[in-house]
Amino acid sequence: MKTIIGKMLLAAGLCATTVPALAEIVVIVNTKNPATRMFSEQAGQFFIGKSALFTPVEFNEGAPIRNEFYSKVLQKEPAQVKAIWSKLVFTGKGTAPKEYHTAAEVKKAVAADVSAIGYIDKSAVDDSVKVILTVQ
Repeated sequence: MKTIIGKMLLAAGLCATTVPALAEIVVIVNTKNPATRMFSEQAGQFFIGKSALFTPVEFNEGAPIRNEFYSKVLQKEPAQVKAIWSKLVFTGKGTAPKEYHTAAEVKKAVAADVSAIGYIDKSAVDDSVKVILTVQ
């Protein structure tokens, strides 16, 4: 009995150590963009096509940071966001965000477009972009 419990505790401990730590996500814009601060609700509207004031820049589908951003900022699952964009594209009311593989690519896209808005891990921030929101 003790060995079974011991093995279960060991297995549970191993599982806990393999769960990745959640990233500290920041929303970024071009350094020339006049925006200085934004609430999560405001930032979220650009990533579901409710406002065209900013051009959203995304991570590729399935990226852990994308899923976490959707959960924390949009309170939506990736499939829900995909359905929203599919409808907007199909009806001609929007263009889905460009998708990138890495934080470096997201930063480069945001740095190249004054109207772009994206999100990256806080550890990837440098002076090429401006942070307007830290996601809690």
